Amino acid sequence: MLYRVIVLAALFLVSQDVLAAGEEVEDEYSGEHPQEKAEIDNLTVWGRAVEQNGNVLSASEGLVGYNDFDTRPMQRVGELVEVVPGMVATQHSGEGKANQYYLRGMNLDHGTDFSALFEGMPINMRSHAHGQGYLDLNFLIPEVVATVEYRKGPYRADRGDFSTAGTTSFAVYDTLDRAFVDISAGSDGFRRSVLAGSSDLGDGHLLGALEVVRDDGPWSNESDIEKTNLLLKYSGQLGDVDTSIVITAYDNDWASTDQVPKRAVSSGIIDRFGFIDPTLGGKSKRYALIASATSDRMSAGVYASRYELNVFSNFTYFLDDPLNGDQIEQVDRRMIYGGHVDYTFSLTDTFDLRMGADLRHDDVGDTNLYRATRRQRVQTVREDAVKWLSAGAFAELTLKWTDTFRTTAGLRHDYSDYDVDALLPANSGEDNTSNVVASLSAAWLVNDHIELYANWGQGFHTNDVRGATIALDPASGDPVAPVDVYVDQEGAEVGMRLEGWRGLNATLTYFWLNSDSELLFLGDSGSTEPGDGSNRTGLELSAFWSINERWTADLIATYVDSEFEDVPSGFDHIPNTPGRVVGAGLTYVDAEGLTASLRVRHFGDAPLVEDDSIRHGATTVVNLGTSYDFGSWVAGFEVINLFDSDHNDIAYYFESQLAGETSPVEDVHFHPVVPRTYRFSVRYEFGA
Repeated sequence: MLYRVIVLAALFLVSQDVLAAGEEVEDEYSGEHPQEKAEIDNLTVWGRAVEQNGNVLSASEGLVGYNDFDTRPMQRVGELVEVVPGMVATQHSGEGKANQYYLRGMNLDHGTDFSALFEGMPINMRSHAHGQGYLDLNFLIPEVVATVEYRKGPYRADRGDFSTAGTTSFAVYDTLDRAFVDISAGSDGFRRSVLAGSSDLGDGHLLGALEVVRDDGPWSNESDIEKTNLLLKYSGQLGDVDTSIVITAYDNDWASTDQVPKRAVSSGIIDRFGFIDPTLGGKSKRYALIASATSDRMSAGVYASRYELNVFSNFTYFLDDPLNGDQIEQVDRRMIYGGHVDYTFSLTDTFDLRMGADLRHDDVGDTNLYRATRRQRVQTVREDAVKWLSAGAFAELTLKWTDTFRTTAGLRHDYSDYDVDALLPANSGEDNTSNVVASLSAAWLVNDHIELYANWGQGFHTNDVRGATIALDPASGDPVAPVDVYVDQEGAEVGMRLEGWRGLNATLTYFWLNSDSELLFLGDSGSTEPGDGSNRTGLELSAFWSINERWTADLIATYVDSEFEDVPSGFDHIPNTPGRVVGAGLTYVDAEGLTASLRVRHFGDAPLVEDDSIRHGATTVVNLGTSYDFGSWVAGFEVINLFDSDHNDIAYYFESQLAGETSPVEDVHFHPVVPRTYRFSVRYEFGA
């Protein structure tokens, strides 16, 4: 394929540059870099080059940040999580909703089994109208995100719900080197403006950022995205304690083109970017207040958040209601309150004990489902209110047996108290339950460059507590068996980290992951339900090579074998679970101000049904980004989907019925990747 030729040619040019340089690159990065500086004396700081050996529990932990983001062309903000090796963020409808996520061979839906924190506040939502663990990252402003810290597997006692496959922590800069205004424009009505800056205020620093996005997209039914983001952060010190207060405000309104049936495109009813229902879309708001305090041994924080969502979808068109259609509206209104604290005690020179607790209360006033026609409600299916209080406590004991060998044992206890007030009284109820998980890790620093790891841990995700109190199906009235709130999971891995050798940082990991219940997509409602247990084994490679002062290259490659457990032979394939994911990037940065980055994003084919008789083809997309710094001005140019791939972001297989069809048809329903898209940007930096 052409993209392979381009990549190989670029690699050849890099090799010539390396040979011409004629010098060995020593590791320039050690220790931690302050969040306040992404560039110090024109030195490019790569988060992936920050030292991790001796500081982490597994080979699948890492840090990405600083200039790692500056050079990465991105179509959507959700792709920030793709810095996690093997992570895929796609979309099956409008850009105002949470992405669809995949990691370690798991279809994570909109966030189940993958958690995220923003400045210490959990982002995932429980008992959400659109899916358990709903993870919407649209309120992030990439330009002010300093670092993304990631961990994979259930090996950390300080992380609880939704964290078995992986977890991330987003941290915002305290200060920016220079204030700036960035204006972008591109194909299909794309317009984006960002204004950001920081200044001293009292004894601390105030950072502010404002983002405004307008975008129609390539769809026949224009997306008409109207997104506004605001962030304020005040940071300072009280003695040796770093403190901060963060305020965010997010508002988004959009129209969407959901996945479409393959038969409608093949027959010419619509094209690949066409639609069946022209009235889909939604609106969402999120406001948050976060306060935190950290020191060398202590971390604490509190938060409060207000969230709203109305989203209209139509997955089966005219299957259930041939007259009015099958459009649904999902409504979510909630307040979230919580906090956390942890402290590390040095018991002896060789023993460290870290203890902590977290508390969270979801006050969900509405988590509702309606049948609708052209955004007008015609039937109430669910109108529920949920109060869910959870508390977790953990302890991690680290023993340093020698200067090079250490072990960590962890224990975590979680408690949930919930009250469901359902439209159907039979589905209401209240109860409480708890769960205990354990973990064990070992790390051996072989030499200055290599560290080996072995990890085992238990994890969990929660089910929607409405499923724990349910007695009758809200749509049909049929009896339904309730589900457990906590779903047990278990995982293990062995891995190796190579660090600081001739500019190369790399990890290699073999993992195993088991879940008592797999969430499965339901085409008739666009939701998920608990399914059979599953088992996964996989191999992951991640590498970042600082070739010289100008060139860097990175590669992630994962292969995962996923299957259901205790099911009939031949029906053990898990739908929508790509077995391989590959991402690669080549970046050039010089002292004259030129930056260029070429990135390849590939995720493999996947079964769409349990017997593997129908599959979703592989998807490969190449993105290109380049910019030039003129001093106060920076001009940029990006091409998303450089080679105009006609692959798909996502595909499902289920029954639907189009207008004019007399009976349901089983078919592949897909959402295509965007065609070749151009974006231009101009940035003016104040005080440059």
